[in-house]
Parts: sequence; C-alpha cells; structure tokens
Amino acid sequence: QAQLVESGGGLVQGGDSLRLSCAASGRTFSTFINYGVGWFRQAPGKEREFVAAISWTGGSRDYADSVKGRFTISRDNAKKTVFLQMSSLKPEDTAVYHCAARLDIGTTRKASEYRYWGQGTQVTVSS
Repeated sequence: QAQLVESGGGLVQGGDSLRLSCAASGRTFSTFINYGVGWFRQAPGKEREFVAAISWTGGSRDYADSVKGRFTISRDNAKKTVFLQMSSLKPEDTAVYHCAARLDIGTTRKASEYRYWGQGTQVTVSS
C-alpha cells in the first residue's frame, strides 16, 4: 500500500557528486503532496542521523549542519519523487541513506515522526 524506493547510491571519490532519488508508490501516496519527506543516513557502528527534510510544496527545507551548503533536497510531486543532490562529498558522508515520509505538510528532524521508510541506498565516498 505504501512503498518508498531509494536509488542513485554508489561508490564515488571525495569531492564528487551524487543524486539520490526516493520514489513513492501505492495507494497511501495517492496524495503525495500531503506528505513531508526526510532523508536520514546511518553509517556502520553509528546511530541514524537526520540529513535533510522538505515540506509538501518544497517551500520549507531543513538541513543538518554537516551537509548544509553541500546537499540540496527537492521534490517533484507530479512524479511522487524526492531528490537529494549531494555535492563535495566527503568520506564521512559514507552511509546507507534512507528516505522517510509522514502525513504532515511540514518538516521535522525527528525520525520517530516518520511513518514510512525506504530500504535505503548505499553511498560510499573514498578519500
């Protein structure tokens, strides 16, 4: 009924760029515009951390300090897809990146407030 599928991860060198996509499908997301979406990441041995979030129209965006100025979150509601453009990648950005959605038009950094989660896509940045 509700599925989020991430794609776009891979192995890159420091300084490179990647664009992650999060595609929503299923009846639950028939009104995808009503959902706020966030990106989170989890590196081996570390806790999951907030990366970025976007409101229903994209008018409000929030970023973790560690990615501000390097990452850009955006969305295409017609395609039910949210993007994370990552630039100037660093080895410390290496992690599994997950997108998450909640039935709320705003943004939040709290993982517990997101109901729907994707399986994640691996991003590995070599030095």
